[in-house]
Order: sequence, then structure tokens, then C-alpha cells
Amino acid sequence: MSGTVEIVGVTKRFGSHLAVDDISFGIGSGEFFSLLGPSGCGKSTTLRMLSGFEAPDEGAIRIAGQDMTDVPPYRRPTNIVFQRWALFPHMSVEANVAFGLEAEGRPRAEIRSRVGDALALVGLSGFAARKPGQLSGGQMQRVALARALVKRPKVLLLDEPLSALDLKLRHQMQIELKRIQQEIGTTFIFVTHDQGEALAMSDKVAVMNAGRVEQIASPQELYDAPATRFVAGFIGHANLLPVTVEGPAAEMAAHAAAHVAAPAAAAMAGGLVRVRLGDLAFTAVAREALAGDATLALRFERVRIGAAGGSTPGTDNAGSARATGVVRQMIFGGSTVQYVVGLDAAPVEITAEQPHGAGATVFTQGTPVTLTWEPADGRLFKP
Repeated sequence: MSGTVEIVGVTKRFGSHLAVDDISFGIGSGEFFSLLGPSGCGKSTTLRMLSGFEAPDEGAIRIAGQDMTDVPPYRRPTNIVFQRWALFPHMSVEANVAFGLEAEGRPRAEIRSRVGDALALVGLSGFAARKPGQLSGGQMQRVALARALVKRPKVLLLDEPLSALDLKLRHQMQIELKRIQQEIGTTFIFVTHDQGEALAMSDKVAVMNAGRVEQIASPQELYDAPATRFVAGFIGHANLLPVTVEGPAAEMAAHAAAHVAAPAAAAMAGGLVRVRLGDLAFTAVAREALAGDATLALRFERVRIGAAGGSTPGTDNAGSARATGVVRQMIFGGSTVQYVVGLDAAPVEITAEQPHGAGATVFTQGTPVTLTWEPADGRLFKP
């Protein structure tokens, strides 16, 4: 449990602003754990409290079973990689990485050995004599990472360290960070507003909003089973449709169970409801008791699109929702194409996404189309 982290009832205020509001969660030793959320949600403040640069107003922080709430940063078993790397420009790569060990008064031979190991870990063994100004952005990020890891912290804190890199380099560094974390087994706590980073690297993700934790789960669970309306809208791309829940649709249970996987069918039994979107009525899955106004979260890729009056790929069942409309916009994204469709039955737009490539039908602006989706494709939330 050397790298376990516990945050218990932590609250932080800055004047009248409540930055972090009574959050509690645990992080397992050796996990790659991300704090994800929009600007101002409290994720960086949480990281600063973990590092000791901020003190919580209430609650406790424990690392490896030890209370760290009032322990200063230099006495915590943590190290941090900042967004801007904070390298010393006049010092060599080797000297930058060695700085913390030298400040501790470590023997010269130990410093040389540990610095060499750290540079090898991040793939910079041949760069020891260079200055930061002679490095690319990705190489400077690796130096900052080596400098943080050379002290062998139980927990490594990373404060949006990839945000200054270009897109391709960010993707490369995501792969490298995950490889390094798995190789050394250190607990990583990664702060980001980029859901792609969090989903690609993390074992678990805490989604934060307005100082609170909305959900903690694996990347796949966050995507497939968001617990709140905010998570459904923040993770991935989803249509958030204003619907009205009219009542149970028990007569549809047998049909729905026949068209979804067995575990999902068991969970859905008795949870089917009839909903209305304008003049369009269809069946959806309710995972909690809902009545009246609600929001249906429907991921872009779960909406099938086909020619008006025809069938849509993969969905042509009696229980499928079926809507007609007109393509208002086509958005080409390389591997995918998104179609923004204005519905005939309601004054709303639904976006459908399909793969781009051979065999895919292209619908131009102004084309009448049919959209379909299954009851289990959407998730209902309170409005």
C-alpha cells in the first residue's frame, strides 16, 4: 500500500469561492488515476492539496496510511511535474535531473547512477550534456518527468503536463507516460481537462464539476455508463435531448430483452418507459424512477442514419426509435463523418456519426434522412 492515497471530506475555499466541496475518494497503489474536468472545477486545487502547496480547510489527506494533511511539500513522498516543466535553462539535462538529489546531499556516485537510470527510462540517455534550449518540447517534458521520478516518489503528481505540446506529440507522450508508469509501478495522479488524455492513459478517472466529484470509474464505464447528466455530456459526444417521460412501457420488455446482451437485458427488465420528443414517441431505458421532464443522452455513434423511407444499418427492429429529418450540416472528421439533422417531429437537432470509408453512404446538406436507435442506446437523466 506504499502508493495508496486517501482524500477524506476535503473542502477548500478561497474567500467566498468554494473551490473544492467535501470530496472523498481513494486511489490504489500503482494506479494511473486522472482528475478530469473543465476549467475551474477544482482538479488543480485538489492536486495542490495533495502536493502540500495548498492546505485544505476541512478534511484529511493520507498517503500510504500516513496523515499528510499538515505535512509540508518537501516532507511528503510525492513529486510534481508542472504544466510549464520549470527547467533551469542554464543547467544541463543531467544537472536538472540531479538537482533534487544534490539538494538532499546524496553521494555523488548514487546521484550519477540514479540520474542515468532516470534518463534511460525516459529515452534521453544521449542528451545528458545538452541544455533545455537545445531540446524539443517533447524532450523537455521527458527531462521534467525524469527529474520528478529520480527521487523515487511513492506518488507522482502531474499538472496538465502535456497541454503545451502539439497534438501528435501529445499522443506520443500519452503512450510514453503509460509505458513508464506501468514499468516502474508508481502511483500517477494526472490532472487534465482533455478527456482524450484521461481515457487513453488512466486506470480510473474522477470527473469533477463545480468542486464536486461527479463520478469515479474506469474510462470504459464513464463512457458507456455515465452516472450523471454532466458526465454524459462531458465525456465523448452526446445529443442531450429534452424529453418527457410518459410512463412505463412494460409491453416492450420482451422485445428489448431479445435485442440486447443478457446482462443488460436483466438490468432493463421493468425499466422501459415511453418518452416523447415533440411529436415523436419512443421507448427508452430508465435506470431510476423518472416522470415528466427528463434529458435523454444519446451518443452520436449510436444514432444510425439512412435514406428517407429506407432502413438504417444495424437497426430495423419494431422497438427501435425512428425519426425523419433533413441534414443541416455535414462535418468531416477524417475517420468519421457527423451529420447534424433537423427533426421533422420536434424543433431539435440530432447528430449522427458514422465511419468514413468504402461503402459508407454520403448525405449532403438538405438531404431527407431517417434516424434510428435502440431503447438501450440512450440514458435518461433528470433535466
